[in-house]
Amino acid sequence: MMRFRVFAGVALAVGILLTYFVWTTQANPSSPYAFKLGLDLAGGTELIYKADMSQTPVSERSDALGALQGVIERRVNLFGVAEPLVQTEQASTLSGTTEDRLIVALPGVTDIKAAVAALGKTPTLEFLLATTSTTGTTTRLVGFVPTGLTGRYLSSATLGFGSGATAGLSAPQVILNFDSEGAKLFEKITSEHVGEQLAIFLDGQPISTPTIQEAIAGGQATITGQFTASEARDLVRNLNFGALPVPISLESSSAVGPTLGAAAIKAGVAAGIIGFAIVALFMVLWYRLPGFIAALALVEYVVFMLSIMKVIPITLTASGIAGLIITIGMAVDANVLIFERTKEELREGKNPREAVHIGFQRAWPAIRDGHLTMLISGIILFWLGTSIVQGFALVFVLGVLASFISAVSLSRVFLLAVVPEEGRGAWKFLLGSGLHKN
Repeated sequence: MMRFRVFAGVALAVGILLTYFVWTTQANPSSPYAFKLGLDLAGGTELIYKADMSQTPVSERSDALGALQGVIERRVNLFGVAEPLVQTEQASTLSGTTEDRLIVALPGVTDIKAAVAALGKTPTLEFLLATTSTTGTTTRLVGFVPTGLTGRYLSSATLGFGSGATAGLSAPQVILNFDSEGAKLFEKITSEHVGEQLAIFLDGQPISTPTIQEAIAGGQATITGQFTASEARDLVRNLNFGALPVPISLESSSAVGPTLGAAAIKAGVAAGIIGFAIVALFMVLWYRLPGFIAALALVEYVVFMLSIMKVIPITLTASGIAGLIITIGMAVDANVLIFERTKEELREGKNPREAVHIGFQRAWPAIRDGHLTMLISGIILFWLGTSIVQGFALVFVLGVLASFISAVSLSRVFLLAVVPEEGRGAWKFLLGSGLHKN
């Protein structure tokens, strides 16, 4: 018994320390461990963009969409928006087709115009080959065809100066450096199309149409468009922010006010407290001492979960609060299984400590299998769900793991720390349940 009492004391001490950690970090808004609130709780702006994949080969669309997401994330982070969320998804349209979308959530930014300005205008960079048509002795420019080389492969851009059209003047140039994959593609294009024009398009407009003189190795290209030094500087800055691999257009925007977010927090906290109080009261009234111990283990479970959400950190959303509340019920369910098995052993004449040991052993397979199936469901939800569902699924999965520890370990340790060898007198009542004495 002494061993279990030591473990129980350590568990209680850890619980008190975690409670202090949660309380003090939340009381200090500037603490790095304060809860990170999602768009629905903190208020903010959500922007939905449509990605134009018409010029991107089907086999490359997934990679292009991932690159687009990375570029926008870097762009948003550069403007200091707290905890931005950038996600991609495929959505069905009324015509029955699907389109690729980019969802940008900016917590704390409630001015939509300011949000769009913060995201800024990021250029779309493309290299297109000029096509010609010959009629008799006349050759004219017809159009441009994609080469597959876009801003997706750009690693950096720098400002340089070369010889200008007027003697003594230096014309601004933008020097592009491609990554290893882009360098190979650029060399392949220039080696196969010597003598042809390779136009450089920015946001759909040609800014330079040089003729390929020879194969260019090394992954470096130079833009010598008709722009001033200031324009060239702006272009370099924007390209370094991240050139979009595919064009995007703003489809819709919406704002969530901080008042609505505060109401959602208040409602979620109230639901959690009321739900916890009802569950704890039922457990104490029906299972008496084991029920009180289960309620104590639940308190430690909740504090442990809140600490995990602060340390990781997990962005807290309304759906995440719902997931946390549901897992409280699941933790109680495991305790109910254990206590019912223990009660059966007591009725068969086992002494209290032996009944607790056997009760946990008999309940273990059901608890294990139940938590495993819930883990599988939560992982599938996180894998296939949208952003709202993923917030719920993440907290749900962590809650399942934590409730497993709470039910199997904490409740067992606390119970074996106080239960005597003989269950006579008051112990017979305390270890009973419901309307029965034992």
